[in-house]
Amino acid sequence: MLQTLIVAGRDRHRLQDIAQVAGRFGLGVLTARLGLGSAGEDADPADEPRRTRQALEALGPTFVKLGQILATRGDLLPPDWIAEFERLHSSAPTLPFDDLRDAVEAALGEAPETAFATFEPHPLAAASMAQVHRATLHDGRPVVLKIRRPGIRAHIAADLRLIAQGAALAERASVEVRRFRPVELVRELTAAMLDECDFTQEGRNADRLRADFADDPRVVVPAIHWQYTSDALLVMDYVEGVRPTGPAPLRAAGIDPTAIAALGADIVLDMVLIHGRFHADPHPGNLLCLPGDRIALLDLGMIGHVSPRRREEFIGFVQALQRGDPALLADILGAWSAEAGVAPAAIRAAADRLVARHGGQLVLRAIVTDLLAVMRDTGLVMPGDLLLIFKALVTIDGVLAAIQPDFDLSAALRRASLRIMRSRLSADHWAPVLQGLAWELGRIGDDAPRLLRLLVRRLEAEPVVPVAVQPDRAGARWIAAAILAGATLIAAAGLLG
Repeated sequence: MLQTLIVAGRDRHRLQDIAQVAGRFGLGVLTARLGLGSAGEDADPADEPRRTRQALEALGPTFVKLGQILATRGDLLPPDWIAEFERLHSSAPTLPFDDLRDAVEAALGEAPETAFATFEPHPLAAASMAQVHRATLHDGRPVVLKIRRPGIRAHIAADLRLIAQGAALAERASVEVRRFRPVELVRELTAAMLDECDFTQEGRNADRLRADFADDPRVVVPAIHWQYTSDALLVMDYVEGVRPTGPAPLRAAGIDPTAIAALGADIVLDMVLIHGRFHADPHPGNLLCLPGDRIALLDLGMIGHVSPRRREEFIGFVQALQRGDPALLADILGAWSAEAGVAPAAIRAAADRLVARHGGQLVLRAIVTDLLAVMRDTGLVMPGDLLLIFKALVTIDGVLAAIQPDFDLSAALRRASLRIMRSRLSADHWAPVLQGLAWELGRIGDDAPRLLRLLVRRLEAEPVVPVAVQPDRAGARWIAAAILAGATLIAAAGLLG
């Protein structure tokens, strides 16, 4: 309670803003439950998802990002809410450059007119967190400046404090709300917002993805100009291309929609299944198609990461459906929802239902729609990082279907399996594994004399009993340990000698 009063007192003006916006969009019932005012007139419950989305947009980038994260939680929210949250966008009126000049000059150490050969004070684009301006380097390269809006970081910090406190209160008060794991959701939101506030993080994301696709000239990630870049200013190459909104604009620009669709699928699958990091929101606004049937990746402030374990689980999920194997699928669903407390019989029934409907075929959007419906019905909860993967794949599936209506992502998944096998046979894949093994063998080798002395003393102290006459588990373990120690020393000698 004390913490609630402290947060409410510190951020009372922002709290009043939130209550006013909620009331304006007919969400007074929600604010009344939180003690922020009266419920007001009843609004149409069927229209609540749309009004909530509009309220989140009016409240700015923190709440927009919260809604975008919720849009990935199809295992918890019904389709009408997900559809509205997927429409969330962060927009704001443009600011006169004079309002940004002090921040830009502080970041550059000089006026932009001096730092660059040309600078355009009229913005190219604007959003609630940043504004973009064009410029030209002294060597003639066109670039863009992404400038963080003044005061936005303090504004976001206040929002995060209020949301975190509200999540903690809601989690304590309601068993049903607890299933949403609101505190964990706010931690995810906080990490995402802090990354997006720091433009050096976006620059590092760009560098990493560019390195991942260094051998594929069809994938373009704008170069970051680090001599000008800071946490409040990002300077990168300007890229001009065509948005992937349909086949006609691509053909008009001399770009093959079929080639772009195949490349787009390959890029996303390679990011998820091979490189382990991926563009978390590959919608048409974040992609550009270029002559030569190339794709440029933009707006890299939010990158998802995939652990080796999650990659294996996702591949297992796909294989279970391809083979029509409900037992394997049940094992995977159970691992994903280990903390949900769902009965094994319900998990098996969910796996049977999914295999019956999708076994042997991979229509990704239909699979994900059914999977999330099954999870809502049974109480299964998917880990957030996996939901982000499915979200990215479904998003790119929609983009590619708009370019090539008969596009089949399952064919791209089959192609990806060959690249996965090649990557696992490559020296780059095994080098860190072997290096770790060498370090571990070296550590064991350093300790081997002491371990062998202990082993000999233990064997001398115990009477030797034929295993066939009196099986002894402890003795068997020591024999196994001796064999393992000898094998390890032989391997170490061969590797390190």
